[in-house]
Amino acid sequence: MEFDQSPAKSAPCLVLNGVPTTAADVSPMTTLLDWLRDNRRLCGTKEGCAEGDCGACTVVMERVKPDGTITRSPINSCLTMLGQLDGAGIRTVEGLAASGSALHPVQAAFAAGGGTQCGFCTPGFVMAAYAFAHSGAADAADVHDVIAGNLCRCTGYRPIVEAITGVAPLQDDPLAQDDGRLLDSLAAVEPAGDGAFIHEGHAFHRPRSLAAAGELRARYPEALLLAGGTDLGLLVSRERQKLARIIHLGGVAELDRIEDRRDMLWLGAGVTYARVFPLLVQHFPALKTYLLRLGSRQIRSLGTIGGNLGTASPIGDMLPVLLALDATILLYSARSGRRAVAATDFFRGYRQTVLAADELIEAILLPKLVPGSELIVDKVSKRRDQDISAVAAAVWIQLRDGVVFDLRLAYGGVAPVPKRAVAAEAVLRGRRLDGDTIAAAEHALRDDVAPLDDWRGSAAYRMTVAANLLRRLRFRLTARDMPLELDALCP
Repeated sequence: MEFDQSPAKSAPCLVLNGVPTTAADVSPMTTLLDWLRDNRRLCGTKEGCAEGDCGACTVVMERVKPDGTITRSPINSCLTMLGQLDGAGIRTVEGLAASGSALHPVQAAFAAGGGTQCGFCTPGFVMAAYAFAHSGAADAADVHDVIAGNLCRCTGYRPIVEAITGVAPLQDDPLAQDDGRLLDSLAAVEPAGDGAFIHEGHAFHRPRSLAAAGELRARYPEALLLAGGTDLGLLVSRERQKLARIIHLGGVAELDRIEDRRDMLWLGAGVTYARVFPLLVQHFPALKTYLLRLGSRQIRSLGTIGGNLGTASPIGDMLPVLLALDATILLYSARSGRRAVAATDFFRGYRQTVLAADELIEAILLPKLVPGSELIVDKVSKRRDQDISAVAAAVWIQLRDGVVFDLRLAYGGVAPVPKRAVAAEAVLRGRRLDGDTIAAAEHALRDDVAPLDDWRGSAAYRMTVAANLLRRLRFRLTARDMPLELDALCP
């Protein structure tokens, strides 16, 4: 096979702990975790689960923001491939201490407060805390989210929480003294055009424009499209597959666009959840708690809505939301141009979509709420944090004088695809949300969904949960002061 290869680079270049480094003589599909431990002997970063759940592999990715400052984001090194990091900075626990032997303030806070015992999980906690300490002051809710993607089995979380709250916001970071040098180093490894990294017959394409990505998609329809890799990365980290060809979309500028238009949000398919989070919460307040349960900060730092769509999982958390809001999916082909597809028409079957072999997802067009409407979302899972939905529901609804004027009700986890519950919608539309109405909608729901049994829940359980969420919807709208969720047994 012959491949296009960048004339400028033959291997990914990144800034590792402040030092420009080339990841030569290794596959660009190698996980960052394996490269750090096996090739660089930086063994503070650990492997616990190999699927982005335990947080032992957490490192911090350093990027330059448009204003010229540095953003520091926690990521799971077990899910991230080297090719994704071309032009990025990576900070590991070994790179926190400044020159000499002094501990970094975050490390010192953990040590002084008893935040470590066996130490296996500690580097991941420290790196998650370091990234957060640059983002502002901590309160209890923030710290819960900071460590939701990290597990501790022996120390307990109280001293860890105290260490984080004691050091955030970080007033005096010794590493900040080298930010000027870090900016120069990041500029030195900035990708310079389209190309591919080739290793032993495997190709990692890195287009920098939508046109280039579209041409690659048309030329290599069998290639895997890689956005954040929080799902696709499992093929390498857990399954240990040797992937033949990848088209990485993370460097395509057009896919990273966000536009807040008069009546809708334009969200590029490559925009990360972390980046779009403030805008989504501004326009859809109900999404705040929901999105905080969509993976961890590490996952949201790289995960994208476009990737969630592309995998077409029936339990993708964001997909019922897109259905309820009547989103439009914009698809791009270098051969046939653009076409718009309604979210309700995008899914054809289990992990099957209407995407043609030469198409990719360009953007998601999300209508804003009209006056008198609201979005309500629920997620039911075995664990509150870091767990895939057993059942998820999203409802866009308009009430007029207590009567349902219009609504869209969407579920995930109750069919081979995320889907609208159109029979239940028909029952609810034009009626008051009283007990009889909800009972009738529950009955109609059986015509809308067909749950399957799996280890996350039986079909009967999922059917019961889907119906119960209709009851919760009633109380959310008619008894807004009623406590409907139990978050803790004690304050």
